[in-house]
Order: sequence, then C-alpha cells, then structure tokens
Amino acid sequence: MPSPNPLRTPELEFKSLLVLVLAATLLFSLIIWPFFGAVCWAVFIAIVFWPLHQRFLQGSHGKHGIAALASLTLILLIVILPMALIAASITQEASVLVEKMRSGEIQIGVYFQKVFDALPGWARAVLDRLGVSDLGLLQQKAMTFLGSSGQALTTRVVGIGAVTLDFVVAFFVMLYVLYFLFRDGEKLSAGIARKIPLRPEHTRRLLKQFATVVRATVKGNVLVALVQGALGGVAFFVLGVPGAVLWGAVMALMSLLPAVGAVIVWAPVAIYFFFSGDLVRAVGLTFWGAVVIGLVDNFLRPILVGKDTRMPDYLILVATLGGLVVFGLNGFVIGPVIAAVFLVSWDMLAKVRDEQDAPAQQPSAAEGEAP
Repeated sequence: MPSPNPLRTPELEFKSLLVLVLAATLLFSLIIWPFFGAVCWAVFIAIVFWPLHQRFLQGSHGKHGIAALASLTLILLIVILPMALIAASITQEASVLVEKMRSGEIQIGVYFQKVFDALPGWARAVLDRLGVSDLGLLQQKAMTFLGSSGQALTTRVVGIGAVTLDFVVAFFVMLYVLYFLFRDGEKLSAGIARKIPLRPEHTRRLLKQFATVVRATVKGNVLVALVQGALGGVAFFVLGVPGAVLWGAVMALMSLLPAVGAVIVWAPVAIYFFFSGDLVRAVGLTFWGAVVIGLVDNFLRPILVGKDTRMPDYLILVATLGGLVVFGLNGFVIGPVIAAVFLVSWDMLAKVRDEQDAPAQQPSAAEGEAP
C-alpha cells in the first residue's frame, strides 16, 4: 500500500488555501485603496437609497438595468448636483471672507475689543491673569496665523476649483460602482453572506447591523446636520453676519459631532451681539439657536433614524472623531459603522461562549441533585 503524500493532506491543503485567500485579499485591498472613499460612498448611497431603488424595480417590471439607471439619475439630480452647487458657494464665500480679513476690511480685533470693554472688572482681571488681555498682541498673532492659513486655504480652494483629475476619476468610479450595486445588489449581498465564515444567523445579524448603522448615520446624522446648518445660515443671513453660507456649512459639520453641535458657532456670535449692545439680535439669535436649531435634533432624528438604532452618544462621539482622524471625511460614517460592528461581534462571541458553556453546566447541575 503506497504511503500517503504529506503534501496532499486535507489539513495542509486547507491551510495553503487560507494563506492564498489572505494574500489575495491583501493585494486586492492595496489595489482598491486609492479608491477606498469612492467605493465606500457608493456602498453607503446604495444602502440608503435601496428602498427607493426597489420601487423603481417594481415600476420597471423587474428590469434591473433600467431601475439602476433610474435610481442613479435621481441621485445625481437630488443629491450630488445640489451638494456640488453648495460646495461651490462655500468655496467662493470662504475665499472672499479670508481676503477681507487679510486686507483689514473685517477686523477681528475690533469685535474682541467691544466684548472686552463690556466685560465686568472681575472678568477683565481673570483675562489679565491668563495673559489674554493684550488684544493688540492677540490680533497680531491672529493675523499672522490667518496669513499662513489663508495662503494654504487659497491654494486648497484653487485646487478644488480646478477639479483635479483624481477627484474626477474617483467620482466616476463611485457612480460606476453605484450603478452595479443597484443592478446586482441582491446577488452581491447573497454572495458575501455565503462566503463569510460565520454562522448564517451571525452573518445575517452582522450585515443587518451594518446596513442599519449606515442608514442611521447617513440618513439621520447628515440630514439633521444639513437642516441645522441651513437654519443657522438663514439666521446669520437675516442678521447680516458676513459669510452666512460658510458659517452655515461649519454649523452643519459641527452638528455631526454629538455633544458639540451648532452651538459652538452661533453662541459666540450671540455673545458678541449681547456685549456690543445689540440685545434684539442677541436674544433673537439665542432663541433661534436654542429652540429652533437645538430642537431639530430631538424631533427630526427619531423620525429619520428610529429608536432602536442609536448607540450611546459617547461612543458615537469617540468613533466619529477617531474615524475623521483615520479616514478623513469618510470617517464620520466609517467610524460609527466600525463601532457598531465591534459591539455586535463581541455580543455574538459572548452568546457563542454561553452556548458552549451551557452543556457543561447541565451535567454538573444534575449531579448536584439529590437521588
């Protein structure tokens, strides 16, 4: 009887296949890494607009290509085109505001001086001890910082306005991937679920939680932030604050972060109005910010997100900030998704461990019973 070939054992073949899969996955990740953001946003948009795509699919009598093209066209018209116009307005307004500050048309020191003069004596004493009472020195430092950052901002603005080749390629990659995600989404999700080496119930729960958190983050956080930023921009425009569109965009970005919100933008402006003697605008902006902008989150978010998808605010804050640091702008979605997968995976591991410990505990319990 011939001896078995040690190179043909099932265990060695499985390990070799596992090494091959891991190496191929690593190389594939390196290949698509330059378009990581484009692929991520294609997945995010497909998940958010999947119910809408199902309606187009029903209306087209099951023709996946036509339904995918209709979904893609609608997203271009109602999402991407308006966002591009808003981004162009923000870019233009930011460059104008920076130039006004650098030329002295807008003097930050004058605003600080009005607030400083209106402070009580004890507050001035505190500022003296902190070494921030010399407004001339502060203004000089601010203008020096503004000069360096303004030049960098101008360069960045010119780069954005020129629409670089990388951005164009990434944009079309996103649209291309999004089309095929709509067309073949069901087959792709089924194939991914079949290939993940987990129990079917664990795979279903993991994919469901992934989709839920993406919808909650994009549909809830982003829309709430856009509404709060729009309300703040309208208030600044009515009150005559320079750069209303720019500050509205900043408020929208701040609204993405729990425990921070738009108050960090409108509150200093309201304080300036108060100390400069303009009580009407101060009270009006405070009421608008605290009541209208502040309550949008409490009323609109439960409608858009739902009560069963919320994670603790402290976890969302840390995950969002960490995601922004690691992944850039894409991180405000990727961070909470990773946090949700982290929680679900550990919960599934705990349940599996409990299931494995349960049979071992039953015989010991039975042995302890009296005959």
